[in-house]
Amino acid sequence: MSKKRKQHSNEFKAKVALAAVRGDETVPQLAARHGLHPSQINTWKKQLTEQAADLFSRGHSSKKENGDVDDLHHVIGQLTVECDFLVRKLNH
Repeated sequence: MSKKRKQHSNEFKAKVALAAVRGDETVPQLAARHGLHPSQINTWKKQLTEQAADLFSRGHSSKKENGDVDDLHHVIGQLTVECDFLVRKLNH
């Protein structure tokens, strides 16, 4: 029988990663205290340090969010064209 994987909240991950960055405890000590594997803590720590600069960007929105908005505008435009086409075909 397979073991179910644990799902950790973003708040928990941030708390553990910040503790690892601070260095009050070693990564193995944090892993033992929270029941995690040390490589998982190192992964969260790496993500935190790499993405910390994004928090202080001037636009306050990430590039991914801007890309999502552009994709949605594209879909809206496409659906509008299709709707207009169908309305014209139904009227004739």
